[in-house]
Amino acid sequence: MGKSEAEQYSLSRKLFNKFNPTLLGLGDLRKANKSFEGLAVVFDLQQFTAFCDQRDPHLEVPQYLNVFLNWLFKSIAKESVRAREGDRIILWSTFPFFAKFTGDGVLFLWDARELTPEARGNVVTSLHIVCNDYEKEFLPKIRKRFTKPPPQLRCGIALGQIISMGDGSDYTGLCINIASRLQKLGDGQFSFAFTKKGMDNEEWYNDFRLINVPIRGLSKNEFVYVLKGEFINLSEAEKKKLRPVATSVRKKRKERN
Repeated sequence: MGKSEAEQYSLSRKLFNKFNPTLLGLGDLRKANKSFEGLAVVFDLQQFTAFCDQRDPHLEVPQYLNVFLNWLFKSIAKESVRAREGDRIILWSTFPFFAKFTGDGVLFLWDARELTPEARGNVVTSLHIVCNDYEKEFLPKIRKRFTKPPPQLRCGIALGQIISMGDGSDYTGLCINIASRLQKLGDGQFSFAFTKKGMDNEEWYNDFRLINVPIRGLSKNEFVYVLKGEFINLSEAEKKKLRPVATSVRKKRKERN
């Protein structure tokens, strides 16, 4: 005979008591939290949900993520290298101090206190190259191995205050939420976007357009840089709605001329 419903769903008191916030891995939230200026970057895999909704996803999805995550970290590392001097590698900026898989993408955090204005621009430039390389280099190769993999890697970037959780096992902050919303700004019309705040220097960028756009959760519109090519593809009505600002910026590293 099968178990009764009461027996089927029974637990020992010890196991019952294990259902608590420690499952989140956030450490001791009663500790004093640290707040500091950080640069939040959220990568999102377009159509990842559709990719998971296929035959035998338990076979393809983990294998794809293994290949993708290895490629992503290697690509960010490669684009961060400015020079090699003996056993030392000189970077355009610091590496992110925190990374987290979000279910359909990856969150990276940089300590902005360690980034000069030029280094912040170098981070943006490097990540833009990584997103382009996903479509130009990574995607053609993995299409031979996986069925309809995510066709685009999107990216949102925002600067602001970051709050550590417990012992630093996780972080929260408005800039993280903004970065997450920027990677699908305009219902997917823009694939790469970053806020103007703390990131505005005409000597850095070349292919971006500054717009004034509402972001869910914020009471006021935010000035955001988007790819100029994607902005040009919008209808005239959509361009007018976004109230673009007549500012051109150059996306170039001084030393990379």
